[in-house]
Amino acid sequence: MRVIISGAMGFMGRELSALCEKGARGAVCVGKVDIAGGEGISLSLADCTAEADVLIDFSNHLATLPLLEEAVKRNLPAVIATTGHTEEEKAKVLEAAKKIPIFFSYNTSLGVAVTARLVKEAAARLGSADIEIIETHHNRKLDAPSGTAIMLAESIKEARPELHTNIGRSGICKREPDEIGISSIRSGNIVGIHEVILNTGNETVTIRHEAHSRTLFAEGALSAAEFLIGKGAGLYSMRDIME
Repeated sequence: MRVIISGAMGFMGRELSALCEKGARGAVCVGKVDIAGGEGISLSLADCTAEADVLIDFSNHLATLPLLEEAVKRNLPAVIATTGHTEEEKAKVLEAAKKIPIFFSYNTSLGVAVTARLVKEAAARLGSADIEIIETHHNRKLDAPSGTAIMLAESIKEARPELHTNIGRSGICKREPDEIGISSIRSGNIVGIHEVILNTGNETVTIRHEAHSRTLFAEGALSAAEFLIGKGAGLYSMRDIME
């Protein structure tokens, strides 16, 4: 599996490069893209002439649209694993997915995918519960709330569509019965912790996922890339891999 890595000089890009060097899932990195540049690094996907089977992007949501524009030209499947996309950017991803296979997920961890399923089931079974999400990450993370917290909230809303999110509650604001509260903590070098708390008034259920290293996200991205090869145009997610 020949891979082009976008965001190659970032934390996740380096993790992914290390796995490719070890031949994980038969992956070989044939090209690297990063705006930071450097020896053997292309500044854009358009500048990278390597023949590849799949693109994996761990850069920044601002790079998504030009990346996909070039990927569509090459008919190159793409794994988009960045977060913080605007609604307009998401719409462009959906548009590109009509032409090429795109795996789009805010989190490539299998454990998080399992957590999302558990949270949905719990929300359905505990129909009147107050639900809060607390997400904790390192102090360098740019977006808040995390894409994973948003993904978990969306899973909850599949079971309880009447709910809406209240992000960063503050001031005089009594909790409404139809909201999902999301709180963000940024501290030190924490890779990622997500807690979903469901409280019925008589009992509390807490579902927690903790990432111990970034390697699991790189492994998940390679699994997604392997899954994507040979697929028709469309938008795919961790749910598709699990099913």
